[in-house]
Amino acid sequence: MDVERPKISFEDVGGMDKVKEEIRMKIIFPLQHPDIYKAYGKKIGGGIMMYGPPGCGKTHLARATAGEVNANFIAVGISDILDMWMGSSERNLHAIFEKARSLKPCVLFFDEVDALGASRTDMKQSSGRHLINQFLSELDGVDDSQNDGVLVLAATNAPWHVDPAFRRPGRFDRIIFVPPPDENARESILNIKLKGKPIKEVNFNKIGKKTTNFSGADIEALIDMAIESKMEESMRAGRPIPLDTNDLLQAAKRHKPTTSEWFQTAKNYALFANESGLYDDILTYMKLK
Repeated sequence: MDVERPKISFEDVGGMDKVKEEIRMKIIFPLQHPDIYKAYGKKIGGGIMMYGPPGCGKTHLARATAGEVNANFIAVGISDILDMWMGSSERNLHAIFEKARSLKPCVLFFDEVDALGASRTDMKQSSGRHLINQFLSELDGVDDSQNDGVLVLAATNAPWHVDPAFRRPGRFDRIIFVPPPDENARESILNIKLKGKPIKEVNFNKIGKKTTNFSGADIEALIDMAIESKMEESMRAGRPIPLDTNDLLQAAKRHKPTTSEWFQTAKNYALFANESGLYDDILTYMKLK
């Protein structure tokens, strides 16, 4: 588990304007205007949970958030915490939070948070419950100022499996849906991903229209497919042959968006397990509301 100082910012993240604005209000503005927030008794810190289909840039956005405010960044994976020995997982989690507190301002990012904070009602073993209780305790902090300046971001593809206690005020009190990039965002991602590569006459608008429901990872995959199809020609010519619009469109035809399966699952939860309105954004995105 490394501590980073990311060099990227929101300019390096295609689209996601609504999500960026939420992060600005919750995380960036408090750090830039601490006196205003303290005047209203608001803490500088807190948590945001991002959810949506895989490959839509949640991790990239978390790293860019740290870059925006020149903060330290710690990416936490499941393997950094989970341990087979009784009590070790809780100690690992506590050590991670303590490290973040010693490096303020610090963005602490938990990927696949549903694996660490699964609903306790679904658990049969007490060890999982102990870890969740420890996680909740760390988010709350021992005193009011302990987590000041610790900015906690989490990502999950399955928010319906996360224990509801994580959504209480002061914990992950902002739950943000990160959808696949829209047409403008897809053009922006293509532009960013193709920088430094040999290209000519690429009609980003045309490709953006032909990649509906593609995630950022899907766009990266189609670029790789287009490059692979150009490699043989380049090897014969002894020089890199630039990619053009047709190369990318042909790759887009061969690649199917990976978000479709996720939306099938999400649709069921949004329609039949949405009493609090938590998944209304999914229904809106799917034009079911």
